[in-house]
Amino acid sequence: MKKTFFRNLRRNLLFILKSPVTYLVVAFIALMTILIDVVYRYEAGVSMESYTDSFWNFLIAFVAGYYDICVVTPVGRACSFIILITGILVFSTLTGKIASMFMDMQMKKNRGLKKMKNLKGHFLLCGYREGFDRILDTVLRSNPDLSPDMIVLINDTDSANIEQIRNQPRFKDLQYVAGDFSEEETLRRALIKDAGRVLIITDHSKNYSTMEMDSRTVLAALTMKNLNPKLYIAAELHDSKFKNHLEMAHCDEIILTSEYEHSLLATASSGMGYSNVIRELIGDDADSGILIEDIPASYIGKTYGELRSFIATGSVLIGLLQNTGNFYMRRKDALREAQKNPDVKKVVDNLRKVKTLKSNDPIFVPADDFVIQPHTKAIFVKGKKLKTESEAEA
Repeated sequence: MKKTFFRNLRRNLLFILKSPVTYLVVAFIALMTILIDVVYRYEAGVSMESYTDSFWNFLIAFVAGYYDICVVTPVGRACSFIILITGILVFSTLTGKIASMFMDMQMKKNRGLKKMKNLKGHFLLCGYREGFDRILDTVLRSNPDLSPDMIVLINDTDSANIEQIRNQPRFKDLQYVAGDFSEEETLRRALIKDAGRVLIITDHSKNYSTMEMDSRTVLAALTMKNLNPKLYIAAELHDSKFKNHLEMAHCDEIILTSEYEHSLLATASSGMGYSNVIRELIGDDADSGILIEDIPASYIGKTYGELRSFIATGSVLIGLLQNTGNFYMRRKDALREAQKNPDVKKVVDNLRKVKTLKSNDPIFVPADDFVIQPHTKAIFVKGKKLKTESEAEA
């Protein structure tokens, strides 16, 4: 260890000695020393009484940019003038360099080219399209625990579009990383390894075809899971033929927008008011509609009927959501449980079940004797609070 220290020290010293900057600094110090000495030699007994006066004259002229001592001789004045001009040039250069550095840092931050720092458990929103601010509003309303400074936008749209959004007071604290969200380097700048959740929306930031959008979504999900297996990913697709690819990438939630649109239009054609019902159920109000909540730990292992009798009035229990959370963690837990049985045949059967494990699997109105498994949440329907006549009039 001692040898390594001295070896590194020798290497650093050699680098410093061979650097052109070192020669410039030495030459500068030598020139200033000569000028101080020349000024004193010509001004001694005229305007200066000691060598300290010459050094003070140099310090004020070089740093402050004016003369504190009136130099009389022509040579002394010429040397003092050189000192004054050199000081102005040096400090102007340093000031410009520092200002340029801060400007560059701010520009990189505004354009999303700077790596994020000190973020953990943050939310990544990948992709861009028209009405992006409305998507952000919905995300914030649906996640009351999520503040704007914990949201990182990743897309390749024009930086002016992002600036327009961030100029709005409610979005001013949003973080931004510019680049292709399917590339590893871009994701690392967004601190993907420390992120908690990701929402990938179909990306219209460039003139991509529908197939290119879905392909990039699948590629991004694969890259993200490779970098952070514990990451929770929800991704939007146009075409259902890419669904299998996302499932193989262990995407936790898959949103098939076009299929939902077609289904909604088909149900609306019946004239039964389905579209109004669905709108109320999936609205962006975090306190009404379909709600998914944790089940008390004491009811894990008990039956659905027992849970239903425990639920207080005000909301209606309509089912269970099994294998919630990150797919990687659920599968790991299931594998651990499957291997505990001493019967080899049952172990094999359990492993087969693990292979077909489905993340976030909903079961609506199960039988009362259905046993609630770990990592299960309750699905409720809760209505909005009705306004009184006085509130409605106000």
